[in-house]
Amino acid sequence: MRLLLLSDIHSNLEALEACLDAAPEYDRVACLGDVVGYGGSPNQTVELLRAMQPICVRGNHDRASCGLEDTANFNPAAADAAHWTRNELSDRNLDWLRELPEGPVRDKHWKGVQFVHGSPVDEDTYITSPFGASEALEFSGCHLTFFGHTHIQCAYARPHDIAGPLVPERLNTASYAQVSRLKLDSAKKYLVNPGSVGQPRDRDRRAAFAVYDSAEQEILFYRVPYDVAGAQVRILQAGLPKMLATRLEEGR
Repeated sequence: MRLLLLSDIHSNLEALEACLDAAPEYDRVACLGDVVGYGGSPNQTVELLRAMQPICVRGNHDRASCGLEDTANFNPAAADAAHWTRNELSDRNLDWLRELPEGPVRDKHWKGVQFVHGSPVDEDTYITSPFGASEALEFSGCHLTFFGHTHIQCAYARPHDIAGPLVPERLNTASYAQVSRLKLDSAKKYLVNPGSVGQPRDRDRRAAFAVYDSAEQEILFYRVPYDVAGAQVRILQAGLPKMLATRLEEGR
């Protein structure tokens, strides 16, 4: 079975549509949080995702944008976007966001797999180093933990004293849909981040997602171009801070 992994879409409809167009056939969708925030298409993004009936966990921007918590810990641009999103979302979409569960979440059809936003230790923790990954993997009781929050496509594994970052094998050099593969070892535990659909932060502006193939025991990582200019126009037309549009061009 194939699981399409999406994370940190951030109301970027153009990026989400490009990822869905580039994805191979899949059996189910999982979303690792932050469906909204930053971008200018919150209702369209939520509705497109909801229609796929995904396995889904909440992110910090989802909580702030639906009123579950305040924006005291957000920078001014992020806070502005959360407040605008809350006013823009339909009641139905607000209710859907409020009902998203806190991770870790498991699904009976995907044994040995769990889904989180930040970390299995805490939903708001950023895993940005081998030390943080080691703590999360030691805490985790699952073979595979899929996480988001950092907006950076990556993977870590144990057993090691320190969980080192893994380097997937590049399968092509295509400028449209770049694909890399990570083969899994059943004796190890993994942390896998599919990257951000709507706001990558690794200086590569292309949208990121991944596919888990349980039969082949592998992860396929994708990077695909999308209509960045179109996403920027939506942000600016919404009256959101200009830097939220600029950063899409820069991939940060």
